[in-house]
Amino acid sequence: MTADDSFGRLDDDDYPAYTMGRAAAMLGTTQGFLRALGEARLITPLRSDGGHRRYSRYQLRIAARARELVDHGTPIDSACRIIILEDQLEEAQRINTEYRRAGASSAASTSA
Repeated sequence: MTADDSFGRLDDDDYPAYTMGRAAAMLGTTQGFLRALGEARLITPLRSDGGHRRYSRYQLRIAARARELVDHGTPIDSACRIIILEDQLEEAQRINTEYRRAGASSAASTSA
């Protein structure tokens, strides 16, 4: 991958651009907290060639949500479950919206 390719990927939410130390600093948390999220399988960081954890912006948003819940007294395991359920709900709502649009478009074309 060339430098130009790497710079283009920085806009990609899934590109693992952040080291564990940088991610923890950005979130105002510890590296141990990020490890705990990995152990709970909420986020799975990619590994560099040297074996270091690398995080994407998408993963940092999830970690920030987990930190918010934990900061409000939610145990980390419960916070992870809540985030997984929130994600599943969001996906179900997106699919329902697509079905409604497809149904409305199908009904409009058959009545015309």
